This record gives sequence, structure tokens and C-alpha cells, in this order.
Amino acid sequence: MDWSIQETARLTGTTSRTLRHYDAIGLLSPSSRAAGGSRHYDEDALVRLQRILLLRELGLPLGRIAEVLETTADPITALEEHVRELGRERARLERQIAAVTATMTRLRAGEPLMAEEMFDGFDHREHEDEVRQRWGDAAYETSEKWWNGMNDDERAGWQVRVRDLAAEWSQAAEAGVDPDSPEARDLSRRYIEWLSSVPGTPAADPDGDTDGYVRGLAEMYVADPRFAANYGGEQGAEFVRAALVSYLDAN
Repeated sequence: MDWSIQETARLTGTTSRTLRHYDAIGLLSPSSRAAGGSRHYDEDALVRLQRILLLRELGLPLGRIAEVLETTADPITALEEHVRELGRERARLERQIAAVTATMTRLRAGEPLMAEEMFDGFDHREHEDEVRQRWGDAAYETSEKWWNGMNDDERAGWQVRVRDLAAEWSQAAEAGVDPDSPEARDLSRRYIEWLSSVPGTPAADPDGDTDGYVRGLAEMYVADPRFAANYGGEQGAEFVRAALVSYLDAN
């Protein structure tokens, strides 16, 4: 069996543009082409694509993904490792689900809450010291007060906005979008608007150095793998940096 590029994109939740980009960089070639040139993918190609998407979810840049694919020739061995990694992530999520469920149960029963139980699986203070060191106590405390002041729906909506922006950055990078293109500049504009909505950041301060702040963030995304992972890895972070710098230079 084989699947057309359109069917493959639909099945995997990616785009035809991304699949063509994977072909162009030698990451995933189509198994065959129809008479009109349309790309088709067989079972082996789908297994490789599954591995690519799993590795991308783990934050690896496309160049590193290519290396991993080549060094682990046996797909079963590779998939076993992916399953172990997914199992670790599932365990973390299950701990969070159990913690939230326990909180709801205690609230409904009118029982006292147990702080140790409530936050099992969470690490919401992981970067507090780093934020305080980089941008100061006032910046952290202002942002913390703003975050705690929102209700659940507002926080959920903000998180969706963050995820959607990160996904758009990753997709644009993988599709080979030009950092100087209108598409990339629109992304940059919306990204800076998002930064400006967070109290405590220089972008939210009318007298703040938004230009310097955004350029500094852009450099940090490339330098720090933790942040680069939000954009699909180092290649995605480099695209974000180039697009943001291009936008700032033009505005």
C-alpha cells in the first residue's frame, strides 16, 4: 500500500508543505511518484515519518533527527526507545491527572487539601531563580501576580495562545519559510504583541526597551536548548531569531 502526500498529511496532522520540505532536505523522500509527479509514501516511509514526528516532539532539531535516523537503522529498536520516552511523559501526565482529580474529590467532599498531594507531577517554580536573576525580582513578582490573578478560563486561553504561536513558528521553520517574508513578519508582529501582554516584561512597559528585550530573547532561544525545544529545536529557534531580527530592523 501507499498513500498520497495529501493523505499522508491528513493522517499525520502535518502539511503537504512540510512533507515537501522534508523531501528537499533529505529527511524523508517519497517512496514513489505518480505519473503527474505527485508524491506517494509506503509503509516504510510512514514508519520513518512517525519517528521524525516523535523526535520532533522531544525537541530535536531536524538536523539532529536526521543523524538519529541514520545511526539507528533498526526501526523496531528505535521505536522501543520512543515508547520508553513516551512512557515517562505519560507517567508525568498521569501524576498530574491524579493530583488534580484528588483536589476535585477533596473540594467536593469539603475535606482539607493536601499541598504535597496537589502538586505531584508539577514543577511550576522550575525557572523562578533564573527569571529573577535575568530580569529582576520586580519582573518576576509582577508576572506572578498577573498570572495568579487570572481565572482558570483566562489562564487556559493564554496557554492555548502560547501553544498556537509556538506551533506556527515550528511549522513555518520546517516548511522553509523565508524569515524576511510577509508570513514571518506577521508571526513576529503577533509574537511581540503577545510579549507586550505579559506584565513585568520590558515589552509591556511603555518606557521599556522592547527592541533590546526581543533581540535578547531571540538570542537566548538559540543558545538555550530548553527554549529552542519550544520551536522544534535549534533550527526552529534560529528561524525565530532571524524572523524577529528582520521584523525589528524593518520597524
